[in-house]
Amino acid sequence: MQFVLSGDNVDALPRSGAEIAIVGRSNVGKSSLVNAVANRKNLAHTSNAPGRTRLLNLFTLVDNRSKPLTAGGGGLAKTIVDLPGYGYATTSKAMREQWRVMIEDYLLERENLTMVVVLVDGVVGPTPLDVQMLEWLRANGLPHIVVATKHDKVKSSKRDRRKKDLAAGCQLDVRDPVWVSAHRGVGIDRLRTLMTSWLS
Repeated sequence: MQFVLSGDNVDALPRSGAEIAIVGRSNVGKSSLVNAVANRKNLAHTSNAPGRTRLLNLFTLVDNRSKPLTAGGGGLAKTIVDLPGYGYATTSKAMREQWRVMIEDYLLERENLTMVVVLVDGVVGPTPLDVQMLEWLRANGLPHIVVATKHDKVKSSKRDRRKKDLAAGCQLDVRDPVWVSAHRGVGIDRLRTLMTSWLS
C-alpha cells in the first residue's frame, strides 16, 4: 500500500477500480490500523492528539514492485480512503460540520465503493456517534462492517462480555464485528483477507 494524495472533497480524488472507506471517531485508531494492514510503520501519520486526519486520504494497493493493483478491465487502482474522525469535541462546530458534509458527500457519491469499515473502540464500545453512523449507513443502503479496535487493551477476563455488549450496541450478532489490535497484530491477517475479497 502507498499514499497517493489527500483531498478536501470527493471530486479531488482520482477514480478507482474498487475502494474501501475507513471511518470512525477520533482516536479510535484509524491511522494505526492502516499501517498495520499495510505492514508499514509510518504510512499513515499517527498522533496522540485526536482529530489530526482532516482530509480524505487515499492509498493505493501495490504489488511487490510497487506497481498499483487494478480492478476490472479499466486499469483503475484498488484503493483505500481514510476519512476524518468524527466526534472530536475541541474542534470548532464549523469545522465539524465541514467534515460531516465531506464524509457524507464522499460516501454517497464515490463510485466503486465496495465496503465501509466502521471502527469502534473495543474498550469504550459504540458511542452515540458510532450508532448514528451505522444507522445512517443502513438508511442509505451502504455496505459496511464493524471492526472493533484495541483488542489488546480489553482485559482477557472481560472480553467475552465486551464482545457481546459491543455487538448489541451496534445491533449486530456477536460474531459479526471483527476484533483487531493494530499493536499486537490480532485479527489483522483476517481483516487483510477480507479487504482483499472486498476489492476483488
